[in-house]
Amino acid sequence: QVQLVESGGGLVQAGGSLRLSCAASGSIFWTNDMGWYRQAPGKQRELVASITSGGSTNYADSVKGRFTISRTNAKNTVYLQMNSLKPEDTAVYYCNVQGYSGGLSPKRFDSWGQGTQVTVSS
Repeated sequence: QVQLVESGGGLVQAGGSLRLSCAASGSIFWTNDMGWYRQAPGKQRELVASITSGGSTNYADSVKGRFTISRTNAKNTVYLQMNSLKPEDTAVYYCNVQGYSGGLSPKRFDSWGQGTQVTVSS
């Protein structure tokens, strides 16, 4: 079992910044892709940013130049630095981690965090 714990959401004014963190724990042998998704009320969940184990990143067009995703492999943690926030960034943000669990027979896992609310006021 791999658990993800998110932190860092909250209420911020437009133009402000927030930093989200997501720590994976449990029997983890290797983490591959890590990412952040968000879901606004009445909308589908969408990819915000992702990062591979090698550090390659991918961003949604709407956040390019404002958000930065990073990871600390030794801590199995992924971060999302969000700057110049806009009201349209308001959503529940979910982290996603894919990898392989530890043990004699490693198995692939694809885990989701519980979600953290980000609200940007105008």
